[in-house]
Amino acid sequence: MRVSVKLFASIRDAVGKRELPLELPAGATVAAAWEKLVAEHPRLQPMIKSLQVAVNQQFAALDSALKDGDEVAFLPPVSGGQDWYLVTAEPLRLDPMVERVLSEQCGAVATFLGVVRRPSRGRQVEYLEYQSYAPMAEKVMGDIGREIRERWPVVGIAIHHRTGRLEIGQASVAVVISAGHRRAALEACSYAIERLKQVVPVWKKEVWDGGQEWIQGP
Repeated sequence: MRVSVKLFASIRDAVGKRELPLELPAGATVAAAWEKLVAEHPRLQPMIKSLQVAVNQQFAALDSALKDGDEVAFLPPVSGGQDWYLVTAEPLRLDPMVERVLSEQCGAVATFLGVVRRPSRGRQVEYLEYQSYAPMAEKVMGDIGREIRERWPVVGIAIHHRTGRLEIGQASVAVVISAGHRRAALEACSYAIERLKQVVPVWKKEVWDGGQEWIQGP
């Protein structure tokens, strides 16, 4: 199959092109596309630590499967800091978020991972479904980040929320805050998740044996 690859900023400079076609085996993943690109342009190898990927203009994970005709964009970190706000249907991963906010100024990194639990409101939940107005949600996450920076001397902020069907034990939301000292990181992390539940346009439906309900409020 053939996919169209778009390149930006430092990645474009390393390859010398802004766009190129890539031939891949049927069912190949984003990671396979990146590996083929690195094989042809070894200067790209160190960029994997901060790499972001979009498939058909939606953020995607490296293990996402590609289809013939897909558009794959390899994105270096955007200018303007280390903060990272994302709504995605892909599984949440803390490691890339921690790497994104780390710097030599950090003495502490606080993380929060919200996961789907079985018991809720006296019922045994089978799974959750999340919906979001994603462009607005990411903007509001950025607003929360600015609130945090007004209150605490943090270094980096990453807030991700997942959408779609989530099974028991899967992560629905992740917050990572880095700072020079642990108190600022911990307080800012707690504030972020509380504000997210108050103002970010994400909706949760609980599904149990015999019923379902959209849950209102935090």
